[in-house]
Amino acid sequence: MLTDAGPGLGAAPAPTRIGRQAGRARAFRRVLPWVEAVALIVALAVPIVLSERTDLVTLATNVLILSLLAISFDLCWGLSGIMSFGQALFFGVAGYAIALVGRDLEFSQLWGTLPLAMLVGLLLAGLFAAFLLLGRKPPTTIFVALGTLTGSYAAERLVSGWQYVGAGNGLSSVKLLQFGGYEFVEGTAFYFLALALLLLIYGGARFLKQSQLGLVLAGMRQNEERLAFFGYRVQLFKALVFSLAGMVAGLGGALYSYHQGFIGPGNMGPGLSTTAVLYCLLGGSGTLIGPVIGTATVEVLSYVLSDIDAIKQFWPVILGLVLLTVVMFQPKGILGMLVSDRERIGAYGRRRRGG
Repeated sequence: MLTDAGPGLGAAPAPTRIGRQAGRARAFRRVLPWVEAVALIVALAVPIVLSERTDLVTLATNVLILSLLAISFDLCWGLSGIMSFGQALFFGVAGYAIALVGRDLEFSQLWGTLPLAMLVGLLLAGLFAAFLLLGRKPPTTIFVALGTLTGSYAAERLVSGWQYVGAGNGLSSVKLLQFGGYEFVEGTAFYFLALALLLLIYGGARFLKQSQLGLVLAGMRQNEERLAFFGYRVQLFKALVFSLAGMVAGLGGALYSYHQGFIGPGNMGPGLSTTAVLYCLLGGSGTLIGPVIGTATVEVLSYVLSDIDAIKQFWPVILGLVLLTVVMFQPKGILGMLVSDRERIGAYGRRRRGG
């Protein structure tokens, strides 16, 4: 019987650094798929559970629509490192575009107006990207942030004084979204339409993150200078993602305009742009599902706090303090408590088996 603990036939191999790393790799578990599954189940159950509360179904629909705006910012900041304070610009301009088409051309068919809104957001974001991102020298984060913020503010002031688009009153009584002879009004049908479009956009963004382009974007976030040294045209990749984010925001703006029956200057100004940043940072940037959770958290808290008579006058201050506390003590957002940096940033390629 072997009793020697030293090297020999019956000795257990001593743990090595490689062995410990392999153990940690095997111990790695993905959390995001579970979070996504739970979020999907909740989203599917909401209109069934709340079928008697039309106001809450309307709130939930608004959450889905604003989640598109939050995801568009996450594509910029969480995936590409572009600090944009102008996502509401693409959101609002697209909303105005389809409202004007409905008013002046009496056209609001889903198959025509939603692609139009996406095209408006794509082209407008591409124009901004050409000026802000494709210069001779790589722009700083502050330059891009202030450039997009200025564009958002200028657009808000422009439409506030332009009578053709309703000036400060905005455009009300927006023509209902149609599909053939069917008209989408507030309620379950519009909710499932918004949910279907959000799932399509989310799936596309998820595919983008896990693709080879996503690998480049991850490298840009970690060390942009090194990636440029290897020959990658970093600013061109940023301009591409920025334009796609504008397209997503444009779709959200169109749905918002149809759902609310109204679009106004505030829907394209710095206020809504900053709110989109809060949605993303609160939920957890770079995760895609985090901005959706952040949007739901902010909107539900706003609904609940504004309905309490004792704090009705200053509930925005309370909400601001709550958001500030979360961002200060949990900079990675709500999902940062569950999701590791490795999963948030991304793991690419196939792990070899057997060493």
